[in-house]
Amino acid sequence: MNLDTPIEFLKGIGPDRAKLIKNGFGLSTVEDLLHFYPIRYLDKSKTYTVAELRPEESPEIQLKGRITDLREVGEGRTKRLSAKFHDQTGTMDLVWFRYTNWMKEQIPQNTELYIFGKVSFFNGTFSMSHPEIEVEDKKEPMATLWPIYPSSEKLTKRGINQKLFQNILKAVCTQIPQMIEENLPDYLMEALKLMSRQEAFLNIHFPKTFAHYQQAERRLKFEEAFYFQLSHGLKKRYHKRHSFGNPFPVVGDYFNDFYQNHLPFELTGAQKRVLKEIRTDMKKPVQMNRLLQGDVGSGKTMVALLTMLLAMDNGFQSCLMAPTEILAQQHFAGISELLQSTDIKVRLLTGSTKTSERKIIHEELLSGELPILVGTHALLEDVVKFKNLGLAIIDEQHRFGVAQRAKLWAKNNIPPHILIMTATPIPRTLAMSFYSDLDVSVIDEMPVGRKPIITAHRREKDRLSVFRFAKEEIDKGRQIYFVYPLIEESETLDYKNLMENFVHITEFFDNQKVTMLHGRMKPDEKEASMKYFASGKAEIMVATTVIEVGVNVPNATVMIIESAERFGLSQLHQLRGRVGRGAEQSYCILMTSDKLSKESRTRIKTMTETNDGFKISEVDMQLRGPGDILGTQQSGSVDFKKLDLVTDFAIIKKAKESIDVLLGEDPMLLLSQNMNIKNYYIKNYQGKKNWGKIS
Repeated sequence: MNLDTPIEFLKGIGPDRAKLIKNGFGLSTVEDLLHFYPIRYLDKSKTYTVAELRPEESPEIQLKGRITDLREVGEGRTKRLSAKFHDQTGTMDLVWFRYTNWMKEQIPQNTELYIFGKVSFFNGTFSMSHPEIEVEDKKEPMATLWPIYPSSEKLTKRGINQKLFQNILKAVCTQIPQMIEENLPDYLMEALKLMSRQEAFLNIHFPKTFAHYQQAERRLKFEEAFYFQLSHGLKKRYHKRHSFGNPFPVVGDYFNDFYQNHLPFELTGAQKRVLKEIRTDMKKPVQMNRLLQGDVGSGKTMVALLTMLLAMDNGFQSCLMAPTEILAQQHFAGISELLQSTDIKVRLLTGSTKTSERKIIHEELLSGELPILVGTHALLEDVVKFKNLGLAIIDEQHRFGVAQRAKLWAKNNIPPHILIMTATPIPRTLAMSFYSDLDVSVIDEMPVGRKPIITAHRREKDRLSVFRFAKEEIDKGRQIYFVYPLIEESETLDYKNLMENFVHITEFFDNQKVTMLHGRMKPDEKEASMKYFASGKAEIMVATTVIEVGVNVPNATVMIIESAERFGLSQLHQLRGRVGRGAEQSYCILMTSDKLSKESRTRIKTMTETNDGFKISEVDMQLRGPGDILGTQQSGSVDFKKLDLVTDFAIIKKAKESIDVLLGEDPMLLLSQNMNIKNYYIKNYQGKKNWGKIS
């Protein structure tokens, strides 16, 4: 037996069962079986007697005795298998509602054995349904913690039950000393007090004690985190050695003139720190690959503009690519406003740009006359050619595919420096795991003068008071957002919809101008509606989540989100960020129905308690899971067997620290003490052909 042995050759399986197991659980080899971890354990450390049973609800317990009077009773659907269980203190009933002839033949009678299961009490009699049965083996003492593996009724009916998996894994585990090689160095295991790999596999399937199980789980989690981090760490180091970039050594007139004469406000300490990190990156002849995290309204656009000015000082062009026209237009408007008192040219390129304007943009890009271009996917078209693209900024990159981003890299002979911006806070464990091949900068403070947004939860009975409050804010000269999850009424979802309520809002706010914005509108209609609201001509905007990103109206102070239980935490946080962008106190009101699910209550409570996007992202990950947040739920990117990105922060952090030290001291894994790491990584993760690319 070895790790590659097909499971059909194992005793008790065979070709037919192997096919069923593969279809049910994706297990094909002995190695797959070793990674088929128990979902829980039965604690058989104590044996009860029938006399000790109590009528109240009891946990799963173990008894020792004999089974007698096994027989089939009932007819048709009520047919079941029944038996008596005896020990020295009394008798109880056993029953199997779902059984096969094979099962019936396997149940031993008049033999000393153990049964394990949940006891019920009905009509003065104790009973146990579908007990686990084990005959005592005098040669081998019984384990106190017994593994329970994932299962299904379909497989159980075909004889692929817990007993089968337990017996097979028991046999496989006897071969662990011959099959499993250590893949971590001694010095690391000693420093972190990690169990050996062989002991870990033995104790994850058949733990000697609960403490042994905990040590085994910690070792296996660390191993997963370690090799995941190693992959990203090697990729990052390869990038820094082999991804050439144009160095930007100069801080010149464009940057200095803007910073000294046109900066509309003092930069926060966080913005200054991030700019310094970016500046340090771009001095080097290596392509920058940096992720810029910043909460809604934290000033990422200003950092982006100042970085573009650094590119200009060094003779290079810049582009900023956004996923939607509204967001691209918003970036363009913001940058244009900041540059209005300078002679720096900036243009916008989207799918809606007219042919005549496109021609001008294309010509100015090629001649080098246009230093800054903002746009959408339109930037990726082959016809868009730069004279000297030195910096590419991507906003919310998770909305673009890998191939799309690669097209942007190819816009220059030497790839441009890359700055990725996101207003979606990334939980620390995800940032350390899935973005560890990037350098990460965080803007973690808001501009001076911004007041925290007050968030309140209201129900339908409060609607009139909410409307009155909104009217009071309008009377102060402020503007209001109403956001709805649906455009038109749905027969299946009974939630507030935009079209119906647009009428109600215009009736209640009869002296105010109301405008509308939703995804089905044409681009020019959206732009006209936004301009109408941004100019202050309309006091109220009724919209769908199309305003989630990119809408910036500092005078808007109230965000009323209808059917807020329909929105995810990240979406609610993004929507809330549309207000609070000026100096006035702003409010976010979450309107919900009276009946809320437990998860909805958690989301609403989180929103009312904190404005911290990173805290919100942690709760969001607990609710949705990491795969859903990353958009990889179906792609297999989050494929850890043991590691939990939600709860295992300490292990992930320790693994990252270990990798940083390892690659700092031995970047090519050439030292003899690290050869088992290199060999295991090449075999299981990278592939021999690709090792040269990272070493």
